Amino acid sequence: MSQRVRGVIARAKGAPVEVTTIVVPDPGPGEAVVGIQACGVCHTDLHYREGGINDDFPFLLGHEAAGVVESVGAGVTDVAPGDFVVLNWRAVCGNCRACRRGKPWYCFATHNAAQKMTLEDGTELSPALGIGAFVEKTLVAAGQCTKVDPSARPAAVGLLGCGVMAGIGAAINTGGVTRGDSVAVIGCGGVGDGAVAGAALAGATTIIAVDTDDQKLEWARGFGATHTVNARETDVVEAVRELTGGNGADLVIEAVGRPETYRQGFYARDLAGTLVLVGVPTPEMTIELPLLDVFGRGGALKSSWYGDCLPTRDFPMLTALYRQGRLDLDAFVSEEIALDQVEEAFAKMHTGGVLRSVVIF
Repeated sequence: MSQRVRGVIARAKGAPVEVTTIVVPDPGPGEAVVGIQACGVCHTDLHYREGGINDDFPFLLGHEAAGVVESVGAGVTDVAPGDFVVLNWRAVCGNCRACRRGKPWYCFATHNAAQKMTLEDGTELSPALGIGAFVEKTLVAAGQCTKVDPSARPAAVGLLGCGVMAGIGAAINTGGVTRGDSVAVIGCGGVGDGAVAGAALAGATTIIAVDTDDQKLEWARGFGATHTVNARETDVVEAVRELTGGNGADLVIEAVGRPETYRQGFYARDLAGTLVLVGVPTPEMTIELPLLDVFGRGGALKSSWYGDCLPTRDFPMLTALYRQGRLDLDAFVSEEIALDQVEEAFAKMHTGGVLRSVVIF
């Protein structure tokens, strides 16, 4: 039997979100229904509402979530009712060319639930990133559920489902930061601070946080930044070079997704240094760089998809570090809110003052 639950949808481009009744079908083969306990309010959800992802309205928003498996469909063996899970939006297939090469974090055939959740009138919903978790219960592919330590705080570990994982992974998985490295992170929201935390975990000795907001720079210090640069007041490239013996950073992580900050990151690297783009650009953005500089500076220019994470590997490991007190996921949670406060949380993204608002069920 299908279930009727409360959830948040974006009905049209730019329109305020609304809380309404969502119809959740019983799980089919390879699917699971998850009772959501906490879901972070991510910029990606705002992009969906603004039509910046696609125009498949109405959207069921929310994707950065943790909860408990309620039921599973035929053939599901990796999770069972009662399991505490963090949801992910890259359920690997195991069969594509990336998976067969032993690099499943690049899976080119990730999958979602086959069935659709709907409104009461039968209108099919497009779940954000194939999850749709601003809802009391959601339907996902079972492979989108990753079991973690059930003693962990849902509001904290749920953030591994997107932004925090993207940042940590950009530093550790994509950037390969290691002991003694110098790292600069441009943009210190949830993703950027995740990158700062990841660099600190990996043993970087110089971690430079760059932003235009002093509050965000202060937060970055709490996650392990050794130096901060306010880009409104200081030339970013020169500041990073000055803090790295005149050379530039071994690794620069661009967590904004804009041409001007990418260019800063390109020149703030040391010779043969690495630049990782984890900030998400919009379709119309372009960048122009002298080809001689691309050749002459050497190194690597990389993009980081979801922190190149493998949920089954990374979520339990990072949850364990959180439980050991070595990764402060709680510090990412600025406030806990109710389901009907999502629109207010979107507004706070523009005014600052919050790192992550988290809906609690």
